[in-house]
Amino acid sequence: MIHTRVRFIISLYLSMLQTILSLTKEFISIQSTQDNTKALEKILELALSHLDGYAIERFERNGVRSALIYNVKRRPKKFKIILNGHLDVIPGKECQYIPEIKRNRLYGVGSMDMKANAACLIMAFKEVAHKVSYPLGLQLVTDEEIGGFGGTKYQIGKGVRSEFIIAGEPTNFDVVHKAKGILQVKISTKGRTAHGAYPWRGENAIWKMNTFFNVLEKKYPVPDHEMWATTVNVSKIETSNQMFNKIPDNCVAWLDVRFVSEETETIKKSVQQLLPKGFTFNVVAHEPALLTDENNEFIKLLKKITQHTTGKTIRLRGAHGSSDARHFARVNCSGIEFGPTGGGIGSDDEWIHIPSLGKYYQILKDFLLTVKS
Repeated sequence: MIHTRVRFIISLYLSMLQTILSLTKEFISIQSTQDNTKALEKILELALSHLDGYAIERFERNGVRSALIYNVKRRPKKFKIILNGHLDVIPGKECQYIPEIKRNRLYGVGSMDMKANAACLIMAFKEVAHKVSYPLGLQLVTDEEIGGFGGTKYQIGKGVRSEFIIAGEPTNFDVVHKAKGILQVKISTKGRTAHGAYPWRGENAIWKMNTFFNVLEKKYPVPDHEMWATTVNVSKIETSNQMFNKIPDNCVAWLDVRFVSEETETIKKSVQQLLPKGFTFNVVAHEPALLTDENNEFIKLLKKITQHTTGKTIRLRGAHGSSDARHFARVNCSGIEFGPTGGGIGSDDEWIHIPSLGKYYQILKDFLLTVKS
């Protein structure tokens, strides 16, 4: 009798893993990049086709479509838990949209970030939604890779709130409870043009900008190894000058600043104070850091269940990149990033570890069923 039950449980597990794998393959085959509006709409509708019987609230902002699915008739003022997944991807090569299995890995664009993860979120939601007595939400968006402003952030602007949010980003089963904030700015300076053969007659705006770079690098040196510190990437330098023999009289630099949460209130002033006289400072984006207390009860429960399921010690760590979880941080909703095992994110060889999908699904299911109302 015991052996029969064990075989039944294993059969259910393998069946669910096959369902997740099948949906993931369908997701990968859809080129859901930001320049392909029809594909983004197609993949969202495919996801929603697996969620019949639940309340589905649709959102659209500036052509960006997203959805919120929940297990109650009306959207509550605050969910207990929201599972957050994105269906858009960083573009890859044409061949990468054909999912391929090699041994225990599934290769394809977005396999790790995060189409397989999203398939697990969908199936875990379906499994427990009618079994829990608290309001549970599933958030599916199509613009996370370009900032999530028309999806997650827009839904939050429409009043969506939760006690706890799990963004299903790839983390290799670590619990990411903090992530750096983003400050993107354009720094501008003016010079005085002249013929390139007579540099003393002009003032080269690019050389002026270089003086600022030297100060900036001293304040925020490029790390030679991974460390939890604020970093600055000079991502673009431009001038209107198109001639070799002309001194440029303008220069603009694009800076991508990734700041730790401790600098949330001071980062703009810290960079601005480095500017020489006459330079201008234009903020393009200022996105909050994510920081959820490691003693949060949801985190402790998730960590315990994950360690039991995987048999491994689970780390709480920070992420240098960001996710849509940061939008919830802006309205004081606690959140984390948590996902299965994979590799090659954004590369020509992106992959997800197939057995980890079954474990990820089981962890989510056990976690959601254990959370108290």
